[in-house]
Amino acid sequence: MDIEKYISSGILELYVYGALSEEESREVTRVLKEYPEVRKEVEEIEAALTKLAISTAPYNPEHLLATLKEKLRNSNNNTTVTHPAASKERTPWFSYIGWAASILLLVGLFFLFNENNELRTSLREQKVKNARMEQQIADAREDAEKTKELLAVLRDKEVNRIPLKGQNVAPEAYAQVYWNEKEQKAYIDAQGLPEPPRGKVYQVWSLTMQPLTPTSIGLLEDFEKDENKVFSLENANKSEAFGITLEPEGGSESPTMDQLYVLGTVASL
Repeated sequence: MDIEKYISSGILELYVYGALSEEESREVTRVLKEYPEVRKEVEEIEAALTKLAISTAPYNPEHLLATLKEKLRNSNNNTTVTHPAASKERTPWFSYIGWAASILLLVGLFFLFNENNELRTSLREQKVKNARMEQQIADAREDAEKTKELLAVLRDKEVNRIPLKGQNVAPEAYAQVYWNEKEQKAYIDAQGLPEPPRGKVYQVWSLTMQPLTPTSIGLLEDFEKDENKVFSLENANKSEAFGITLEPEGGSESPTMDQLYVLGTVASL
C-alpha cells in the first residue's frame, strides 16, 4: 500500500468525522492497526480538532468558522506544494467526499452563526421590553401611592379647601389649595393653570390682609412634567388668602401683581 497516497486521500478525515460507512470504517481500523504512521496521522487529526474545539469559546461561531476556513485553506496549499505532479492521481471519489463534508460543516456553522445572532437580538429586545414593563409597573405603583396620599389629604377633617379664581391676566384660570394648618402643609392643585412659557415659573404666595403682606411658600417647578399638577408645599404662615403669580425662573422676592393668575381667601375668615 502507498501510505502517503492513502493519507493524502482524505479518507482519514472522513473516518475522524464519522462520515464513512461501517464497512469503510472497519477497513480504516484494520489499516490503523497495521501501519503506525497512519495511526499517528489519525491521532494528529483528532488532536487538531480537539484543539480547535477548545480554542473556540461557546456562543462564538464566528471565530470557529474563520478558523476552519483557515485550516482548509492551509491544507489545500500544503497539498498543492507537496504533490504537484500527482494531484490528479490523488483525488479519488472519497477525497471529494471529504471536502464535501468539510463544506457542509462550514455551511452548518454559518447557519448556526446566523441563528445565534438572531437569538442575541431577540434577547436584547426582550430585555428592553422587560425594562420598560418594569418601569411602567414602578410608575403605576408610584401613581397609586400618590393617589392614596391625595385621597387621604382630601378626606382629612383638618384640611381647609380654598378655591382660587382667575384674575385679569387669565380669567379662565383656576386652582385649589388644600391646607392642613395643623401639619403646616399646603397641597396646590394647579390643573386649571396654563402651562408657563419658557423661562417662567408659577410662585405660590401666602397672604395676610391687614396689612397686605405676601410670603412666598414655594414654586410649582417642573410644571409641564407633572401629569397630576398637584404640588406639596410647606406653609407655616397664618394665611388669610393664597395667590399664584407667574415669575421669572427661580422666583421673585415679591409678587408681580400684573401677573397674578389666581387668588382666593380662606373661607373660615
